[in-house]
Amino acid sequence: MRSTGETRPLVVLLGPTAVGKTALAIHLAQALGGEIVSADSRQVYREMDIGTAKPSPAERAAVPHHLLDVATPDQMYTLAQYQRAAYTAIAAIHARGKLPLLVGGTGQYLTAVIEGWGIPEVPPNPALRAELEQYAAEHGAQALHARLEQRDPVAAARIDPRNVRRVVRALEVCIEAGQPISELQRKSPPPYRLLQLGLTMPREQLYARADARLERMLEAGLLAEVRRLLDAGYTWACPAMSGLGYIQWKAYLAGQESYEQAVAAIRRQTRVFIRRQYTWFRGHDSGIRWLEAQHVTPNAVIAEIQAWLNDKG
Repeated sequence: MRSTGETRPLVVLLGPTAVGKTALAIHLAQALGGEIVSADSRQVYREMDIGTAKPSPAERAAVPHHLLDVATPDQMYTLAQYQRAAYTAIAAIHARGKLPLLVGGTGQYLTAVIEGWGIPEVPPNPALRAELEQYAAEHGAQALHARLEQRDPVAAARIDPRNVRRVVRALEVCIEAGQPISELQRKSPPPYRLLQLGLTMPREQLYARADARLERMLEAGLLAEVRRLLDAGYTWACPAMSGLGYIQWKAYLAGQESYEQAVAAIRRQTRVFIRRQYTWFRGHDSGIRWLEAQHVTPNAVIAEIQAWLNDKG
């Protein structure tokens, strides 16, 4: 990829869960004088280390990491907050003369940073949401969508009328902000020279890696971590507690399911999550160079990045 006037490099390492991003990112950062900016929507939460597969203390000591442990489990950490914090972290890394590596598997986080999404910072209005949801219940989803079409035909054309949640949010933003959400969402790509590398592997191999990682999490005390969070006062209603690896223990701890059923649910939902990640990456593949994780070596990737950094033509 050649520069088009942007001079500040940003290396992106993305891919599905359990594919091996963390280990490779640390190799890259150590060899290239880099720092890692996490793009993982679950690793932002403190006290949730095992179930989120957060880098270990030793890994974090080896390379500076950013945007880990920035919120408590009962806080709502928004996409707008993440995007703003990521840009701040990347700018600080550039200012230190280091190479930023944006690493993770949360598609929205990655794309919001790379594409410069305009994200309306309109806080939720529970009363307005309830009113709009009630309108949809009484008059039908199509009628609610028609109201959005009157206010913002561009946004209405992008949103499936059956997706009431998205229609409600779009109307909420239009009403609260006093202008169409489509105008607020205009993209403004950041001034980065981008190299996007994606790690992948055959699906069955990836599922096997995810299963093995789950076993390591269980041995490391995943269930005990969930109990500690509940004992600390965090409830199942907290944003972070609905995450993969956590919410699946709710029925077990209520005596409604067996331990084996809870583990099977995590395994099953991990596969669903992986499929969703691939769907997102396919839909937002703007120049990703995919690497077969089971064949690629850290030295080969380091050499590729070095060549890219030197090629400023």
